[in-house]
Amino acid sequence: MTSDIVLSVTGIDKHFGATHANRCITLTIKRGTVHGLAGENGSGKSTLASIISGIQAPDCGVMFKDGRHYTPETPLGANRQGVAMVVQELGVIGGLTAAQNLFLGKMKQFSRFGVVNVRRLLEAAHTAFAKWELPEVPLELPASAFSIEQRKMLELARALTNDPDVLVLDEISQVLSHDNRRVLYRFIDNFKAGGKTILMVTHDLEEMLAICDEISILRDGALVSTHDAADLDADKVKRLMIGREVSGHYYRMDAKADYSPDIVLKAEDFHVPGQIERVSFELHRGEILGVCGLSDAGIHELGTALFGLAEHRTGRLTYIPANTELKSAKDVVKTHGAYLSKDRDAYGLMLDADIHSNISLPNADRLSGALGFQNPRSLRALSEQAMKDYEIKSSGLEQHTRRLSGGNKQKVNLSRWLVKDLEYIILDCPTRGVDVGVKAYIYGILMELKRKGVGIILISDELPEAMGMSDRIMVLKDHRNAAVLNREADFSEERIVEVML
Repeated sequence: MTSDIVLSVTGIDKHFGATHANRCITLTIKRGTVHGLAGENGSGKSTLASIISGIQAPDCGVMFKDGRHYTPETPLGANRQGVAMVVQELGVIGGLTAAQNLFLGKMKQFSRFGVVNVRRLLEAAHTAFAKWELPEVPLELPASAFSIEQRKMLELARALTNDPDVLVLDEISQVLSHDNRRVLYRFIDNFKAGGKTILMVTHDLEEMLAICDEISILRDGALVSTHDAADLDADKVKRLMIGREVSGHYYRMDAKADYSPDIVLKAEDFHVPGQIERVSFELHRGEILGVCGLSDAGIHELGTALFGLAEHRTGRLTYIPANTELKSAKDVVKTHGAYLSKDRDAYGLMLDADIHSNISLPNADRLSGALGFQNPRSLRALSEQAMKDYEIKSSGLEQHTRRLSGGNKQKVNLSRWLVKDLEYIILDCPTRGVDVGVKAYIYGILMELKRKGVGIILISDELPEAMGMSDRIMVLKDHRNAAVLNREADFSEERIVEVML
């Protein structure tokens, strides 16, 4: 065991029923480096990360940290030995304040005779964010009031209160906007400069290649190989991940906008106090309208408001073909619209229900008979066809959605709407947390919807995605519409960032 090795795993194996999640993985991680784990959804990355972090126990195999046997039985046990993790799924308790979440399990240090010294708690919480220059969240508010981005920053700050020398980040950047990604990258540089180590799981290959020192590729639960990041490019990583040459491009290849002059949706002085300031726009048939902005610009709040889920909304949103004003989610669904939230697990899917329930329930009304009775056979046939059409990999319709990989969860989330006859759809970060194969698959679905004349609002934190797929991009700044940029004339990252700032 050499002194530059901070962590090693040997022969790690893990089964979940018939699923062989990790297959005899042997891996070493060097001190003071950023080590990436790459692989498709279901390749075993998150399972390996959770074993290292004490969330899961391996079926067999051994681990060493700093040359000593490392056998964490819980995340708390891992913390005591200098390992912390920010998980892919959200891990804060909504009923507790940010400060309470930050020091969960460590509140005794702020208590005397059972009474919490709130001032000391808030001071310590402020110090925890300031130490690593992380954007502070409202410390006295409950976490349930936070955006998914704020909750993820809270989780990162909480992991750092343990002063780990190994930090595991599982898909953290996927929920962050452009400006907060830059905050994350600065933090990673500072963390690494202190001789500490990061194990990073991300589906953003360009990000991984830019940040990591070494990259290990997993496929079907097994370690394929480990390389210096400098010796790789995105195409080689994809080939190693998938096991074959990957040809073609993710994004559309045409250089000009192409959509019908017919308008599907029209927003006029769309306003939500503190979130959206009098935004107006039109969405055409067959158009992909991208929406971008910094973390506090209001782009995700816009999606929620368009679907009728925001309180105190004013202005007008009209479904033009029927001249119908849309005031609620029910109105959107009635006019053949749909919405996918950025927070898929909290607001999109019923994680503890099976795949069949997730697909069939949103379609139960339209498959009911004249007297309102539902036909179980028709509903099951619909779910089976959706699984086939959208290539959902599972053990069957009865599998709990929580057990699916991120990519297959998103396919279920999409399919339950796409089996409808849609006129328009609002998509908030539809490729968040999915691998390169599923991402390309989703882009293919978007292009097919576009060809069918469906209007698409694509809210995205990833500028390459928005630029690669959109006909026009609406940039929000300070909750307002700062500019609408056209594909053939204005699409460059420098131009979009200039408007954002």
